Amino acid sequence: MVSNRLDKVHKKITKKKGKNPNLHEGSRDTQRLQTASARDDRLNRLTRARARQNHPYLLRIKSFQSYTTEHDSPLSVSEIQAVIEDYLGRDDEELAKLKADRRPGRPPATRQALLEQNQATEQNEYASGFWVPDLEDESNLRKLKEWNGQWANLATLKFARISKEGFKRESSFPPKGMS
Repeated sequence: MVSNRLDKVHKKITKKKGKNPNLHEGSRDTQRLQTASARDDRLNRLTRARARQNHPYLLRIKSFQSYTTEHDSPLSVSEIQAVIEDYLGRDDEELAKLKADRRPGRPPATRQALLEQNQATEQNEYASGFWVPDLEDESNLRKLKEWNGQWANLATLKFARISKEGFKRESSFPPKGMS
């Protein structure tokens, strides 16, 4: 991560004091360096947390991007539902293997519990409206194919919520609740 503020403060202090400044513990310059360092640490921590929070959505959009490589024309809602159901079943083999490897009477492994929880969450989302790129729009489909994998570049795409019953609603970016 970039420590922009700390670099600026350090540069000002070295201009004022010289190459190797001797700063005592309670000096103003030391306090400025500590404040800038704490700010940079906080910003880096928040950036990592935001990236960790957005990671599942990035993986989802990347998988839908890979599904659309063979399609040149927009998809219908039923075709989008088939793609969603394929996406929802992506961990079924690993989950079945974990269940088969577990000895009878033993609690499920952490990975198995995590996969089951993730599948339940995604199934509930699908029942109320699964957040996906709008694949019915031809220009949006083209933009999705050209997307470079960056979170910031997703703002140009249109998104929709597709429910299990086949209803489609426009959605916003970034996903917030049931928008």
